[in-house]
Amino acid sequence: MSWTEERVDLLKKLWGEGQSASQIAKELGGVTRNAVIGKVHRLGLSNRQSGGAAAAAKPAEPKAAPKAEAAPKPAPKTEPARPAAQPAPADAKPAMPARRQIIPAGQPLPPQPSANEISPEALAKVNEVEKKAKKLGLMELTERTCKWPVGDPATEDFWFCGLPVQVGKPYCEAHVGVAFQPMSARRDRRR
Repeated sequence: MSWTEERVDLLKKLWGEGQSASQIAKELGGVTRNAVIGKVHRLGLSNRQSGGAAAAAKPAEPKAAPKAEAAPKPAPKTEPARPAAQPAPADAKPAMPARRQIIPAGQPLPPQPSANEISPEALAKVNEVEKKAKKLGLMELTERTCKWPVGDPATEDFWFCGLPVQVGKPYCEAHVGVAFQPMSARRDRRR
């Protein structure tokens, strides 16, 4: 299906009437709701008055002039706390998330807290196994090779373990011991 001028004109007309993207897709035929939404955005038509098909059925009525007594009050210098369900005012700026430190590729990552949770025995076993690992690339992995990633993916030193997997698991025995820990062992370490 291609967007001919006639189809685009019909889309604009139906969208202006307030029809939903699904209704427009049905009317046009051979096009999905998502295709209609995409075309609407590309044409810059996405900002329309709410009301949908109900607004299209009734002719637009002139709005009554606002009463003189309903003049807006000046906003206080500090805004009171809003209930959680009340949306932020339109002129309010969204809160910026805290900046995370960006570490350039190839730089060592800071110590990860999860590494402290792994038992020293399991870490020793993993270190021994990684010395014997096949060091495979992504395209060399199969259903029978351990898919444990080692290193930073942004560097050339990145590889996968590649040793034979444990039955029903994606990793070799040593990496299964690190990845799949019993719930009770994790709770005990937190205390």
